[in-house]
Amino acid sequence: MGAEFLFMDDNARPHRSNIVDECLQSEDIIRMDWPAYSPDLNPIQHVWDMLGRRIAARQLPPTCLPELRRALLDEWCNIPQDQIDNLILSMPRRCKACIASSGRHTPY
Repeated sequence: MGAEFLFMDDNARPHRSNIVDECLQSEDIIRMDWPAYSPDLNPIQHVWDMLGRRIAARQLPPTCLPELRRALLDEWCNIPQDQIDNLILSMPRRCKACIASSGRHTPY
């Protein structure tokens, strides 16, 4: 990944287990400090939310795993790229808001 690479995850227990820490250390991967109350900084969380809302809004919701898989793939492909780009571009603003709130709740 290169010297400038910084790994970002939230503080979920599976991400903070000893085996994960050991693996990251063995690969010389530096983990980003993550505020305990601000996992909402990660833009992918908002993409998952968009995806979930799209599935919930379907006229005929999926009733089995193969239907759910197809629906997820369809809706994933239909999320406008500009919405994802806007989430990515919002990261500096989100980080500044998090720093200003000392890692506590932000309006994002």
